[in-house]
Order: sequence, then C-alpha cells, then structure tokens
Amino acid sequence: MIHLEELTNTNNNFVETHRITAIIDSALCVGAGGSSGSLADKPIVRNSEGNLLIPASQVKGRLRHECEKITRGLGWPISESPNAGRMVIKRNNATPELTRDEYEIPGYEDTYHCLISQIFGDPILPSRVIFDDLICTEEPENLPEVLRPGVTMNRRRKIAEEKKLYFLETSPANAKLKFIGDIHIQPSLTPERPDFAKALIWSGLRHIHALGGSKSAGLGWLTWELPAIQVDETVWEFLRKGKNK
Repeated sequence: MIHLEELTNTNNNFVETHRITAIIDSALCVGAGGSSGSLADKPIVRNSEGNLLIPASQVKGRLRHECEKITRGLGWPISESPNAGRMVIKRNNATPELTRDEYEIPGYEDTYHCLISQIFGDPILPSRVIFDDLICTEEPENLPEVLRPGVTMNRRRKIAEEKKLYFLETSPANAKLKFIGDIHIQPSLTPERPDFAKALIWSGLRHIHALGGSKSAGLGWLTWELPAIQVDETVWEFLRKGKNK
C-alpha cells in the first residue's frame, strides 16, 4: 500500500521517463467513437489541437498482453486478465504454482501479485508504469482527410452484407508518420529484487508490430524507435527462474 506521507524526494522514489516513437509504415486507423465533423463512419482519433494520436490506453493494453506472453513463455504463472476477480490472487486459496516468494509484495499480506501485475497493476496493486498518448509530430493542416471504403461481411455466410458500405478515416498511407510519447516507470515496490520492468517492457514493445483497427487489412503496421537501456545480468538470471519455483 502506498502512503503519501511516506513519499520523499530520495533516489528510491525517482521516476524514470523514457521517450518512445512509433513510425507508421502503412496507414493508421484508430477510431474515435462518437466523433463528428467527418464524412467517415469511423473518424480517426485526435487531440484537442487536431493532432493524430494513438491513445495511451491502447498502447498499455497491447503491451501488457505481449508481456504476458513473454512471461508465460519463461515459465512464470500469470494471473488471469482482464477478469478482475481472477487477477487478484488471495493467499488463502491460491493455487500452488502462484504461491511464490517473488509474488509477495510488502504491505499486501493477504494477496500475491504476479510479475505482470507488479508492472501494470491489478484491482489492488497500483500500476508502476504510466503511458502518455503517442502524438503525431506532423502538423494537422499538412495531413489530408483519407477515407477508406469497406463493407460489412456476414461471417456465417461469408459474403458481403447488402447496404452495409462504410468509410474509415485513416492517416495517409506510406507517409512514415512519427507518433511520440513518454513512458514513466515508478520505483519497484521490492527494491531487494532485480528490477525486471524495463526488460519486459522493451521486449514487449518489440513484439508489437501493428496498432489500431483493420490490422489484418494492412493498417497500423509500425516500427519502433526506442532509447537504449542497460539491463543487468541479474535481471536475466531472475527471469530465467520462471520454471524453478
């Protein structure tokens, strides 16, 4: 549990901020539900200044999913997300594979928290990482409105539905637009253990090859520009312990 009165300006409470850049290799389609002022049925999301953006919630959610896959591959059992009831591991009824010393957090005596919850949080444990929206660096007036037609498919009959034409708004294709934002990483709640957060976050980001909608149609494909980080060998040794309880 975090107590505000105990927070001080010591190095232990230093928040690391890292700037990341997503370069869109195709066209991006991140829909803004309920938006108006466009001929598109699904306009692209923008901030108050009209800049294209990728919402922080989408980046964090997709990154958590990728980090879960990596962590499971290393042999660490993970609580079940996004089911809120199963994300919290009660100590009095935890399964044997989840009763690990690495899942104990000071101040949380009744629950266990898997490696992913220790980074991204769960209904009880606050998240260590805060994401900013990724904002397009190109001025809005330089980006024309691009509409892409589509048609609703009947998945049972595998044919196009009648009178179901729609339009998506996307960013310009092959424009190599850059979307920039920050990741803020707060100090670990278990400083006596190797801090694995950056290693998993950077690995997870490199597993994300597309964002937004219509990825199967070629939209939202991207490459990352990530700052260099130093990961101590003790972190890799810690992560390799997944299969050894």
